[in-house]
Amino acid sequence: MIYDITRTVAADTHVWPGDTNYSLEPVMKIVDGASVNLMTMTTTCHIGTHADAYYHYDDDGDFPSTMPLEHYLGRCRVVTVTKRDGALLPDDFAHVDLTGGERLLIHSHVSDLADTQWAETIPYLSVELISYLAKLDYKLIGLDSPSVDAFDSKALPSHHALRQHGLVNLEHLLLRDVPDGDYELIALPLKLDKACGSPVRAILRTLD
Repeated sequence: MIYDITRTVAADTHVWPGDTNYSLEPVMKIVDGASVNLMTMTTTCHIGTHADAYYHYDDDGDFPSTMPLEHYLGRCRVVTVTKRDGALLPDDFAHVDLTGGERLLIHSHVSDLADTQWAETIPYLSVELISYLAKLDYKLIGLDSPSVDAFDSKALPSHHALRQHGLVNLEHLLLRDVPDGDYELIALPLKLDKACGSPVRAILRTLD
């Protein structure tokens, strides 16, 4: 079974305040006599469900074209948390066994919001949780929240901690109706040079 955990990209898909919405400009139209429909797409690199590149927060960081692909593909664990606002700590996962995992996808109340809605409160990663998961040999942490840091953070400690430990992240996942458990994750970023991030088409496949 396949679960599509990707937000739909549309003109009214909510983006980070001040960022660029999704739009299409027709270049050729079949109705006008052209042989094909052809469009120019304009949007932020962080539209909908996306992967941050290290360059997003470090000038010497990798672009999407050189991020470690193997981190975005493989076994993962979906876990629901009850915290609606604030930093997620290891204790917020006391109800599950995180040992033996490789990728963690965190399901919160944000998945219940429509693609057009912006969350007023979000759970986000703590440096403590990232360090804890790194010691367990995790490669990726994904959230349905629009950021791994607090909305008002300027220092972005969790972003930097991910890079420090060699982890990658996914943001704005759609985990509504996905039961907690183990799956295969496929969420590859586009091979974009000089970009700060990339949209992904994220799916989960059941393991049975």
